[in-house]
Amino acid sequence: MDHDQGPVGPGWLVALEGSGLGDGLRQSLWLYPLVEVAHILGFALLVGSIVAFDFRLMGARAFLPAAGLSRLLLPVAVTGFALAVPTGVLLFVTEATSLWRNPAFLAKMALLLLALANIAAFHRGAGRDIAAWGGGRPSPAARFAGAASLVLWIAVLTCGRLIAYV
Repeated sequence: MDHDQGPVGPGWLVALEGSGLGDGLRQSLWLYPLVEVAHILGFALLVGSIVAFDFRLMGARAFLPAAGLSRLLLPVAVTGFALAVPTGVLLFVTEATSLWRNPAFLAKMALLLLALANIAAFHRGAGRDIAAWGGGRPSPAARFAGAASLVLWIAVLTCGRLIAYV
């Protein structure tokens, strides 16, 4: 935010950033850092569980039943997502006008959408016969989905970290 001119950008972003919520988050000594910690915890749960499952999809630890691993890790990923998204929105509110122009933020959002599309495609396609793999090797489509997921989520994290430096 340019403090001399105030926020600059589309009206809805200026209003969002200047809202009581945006002001409160920016002015609170503890609230913004707590939201940031919750966001980090959310994406740690989300990406950590996804990465573990991605390695299984790519063929690592083939002795572990993929369906059982999925039942263990999917709720962790969903919990992480449920924590990361609302806290991410709160972080966005604090500097909406500068973030909407930040290439790292825009790349993060685009990669996040691709990562979510990859998850949906996996569950509609290669993941439907996960129980049949047992302790065996996943199909080439499942291995591709795992590799794509790994690359996409690492890229999301990287872009998220770069937001402060771009």
